[in-house]
Amino acid sequence: MTTTYAVLSEGLEKRFGTVRALRGLDLAVAEGTVCGLLGPNGAGKTTAVRLLTTLLRPDAGSARVAGHDLVREAAAVRRRIGVTGQYASVDGDLTGRQNLRLFARLHRVRDAAARADELLDRFGLADAADRPASTLSGGLRRRLDLAASLVRRPDVLFLDEPTTGLDPASRNRIWEAVRALKAEGTTVLLTTQYLEEADRLADDIALVDRGRVAHTGSPAELKALVGAYAEAVVADAAALGRAAAVLDRLTGAEPALDHERRTVGAVSTDPTLTLPRLVRELDAAGVPLADARLRPPTLDDVFLRLTDGGDSDNSNDSDDGKELVA
Repeated sequence: MTTTYAVLSEGLEKRFGTVRALRGLDLAVAEGTVCGLLGPNGAGKTTAVRLLTTLLRPDAGSARVAGHDLVREAAAVRRRIGVTGQYASVDGDLTGRQNLRLFARLHRVRDAAARADELLDRFGLADAADRPASTLSGGLRRRLDLAASLVRRPDVLFLDEPTTGLDPASRNRIWEAVRALKAEGTTVLLTTQYLEEADRLADDIALVDRGRVAHTGSPAELKALVGAYAEAVVADAAALGRAAAVLDRLTGAEPALDHERRTVGAVSTDPTLTLPRLVRELDAAGVPLADARLRPPTLDDVFLRLTDGGDSDNSNDSDDGKELVA
């Protein structure tokens, strides 16, 4: 079965002065899936979104979005996509209903009023319908932003950190909306700082580091690239150093120490490490143990293990999302 890609880029490059934000970004997002774009601050995630949504022109490389060439057919790309950026795109002086009708008219949607009412109902925005957007809570405003990006029923939806700053209940509403869009066949490209969000929503993840895609795969596949997380709780804080030396040797990673909790832990690079072996080695080193555990890796572990953890030199990337609009 041949895979059809909603987003396909090869060697995308973008420079801002002396800063190389993207250094050959290769990305493939299958139709009807949710792809999570993860990486440290400054890794190039938002720059990639700006390029793929035609807000920037690449310096090198090529891409096709929704079947159209990103540069030669930019207008056609814009007609097939929706974008929700990091910052609100709705007019704070207009009500929720007025905002959606305005977006529908701008996109020349037939029966703009009916489409606005449909989206208000779908996203549970009855409380926002007749109130100025500036008076809405953060969660309602983000849902209104998402609704505005869908007035045209896009084939590909770009979500750039859509739940930043939201409370858990509001975040769950956005997650439900993303799952519903996927069920309807919409392709979603999601950038997020919340690794739990990517774990719950994404079919595939592209881990971006220093302007390139460093690793790709499903959440489970990426977790399989790192070993388990080994942690020891010592009975005597004076033994933390000895415990750290053991974990350093067994895992191949720099251990993290918590003096208050008397714990030391590290992500293992050895998939064969077992709990009995961990306990034996700690005992042999004279470490008085209160507890020891070996748990499966999380995406947080993957993120820390497979990226530079936020030391990227692409410092311009963190604020790029201000120019994203629906």
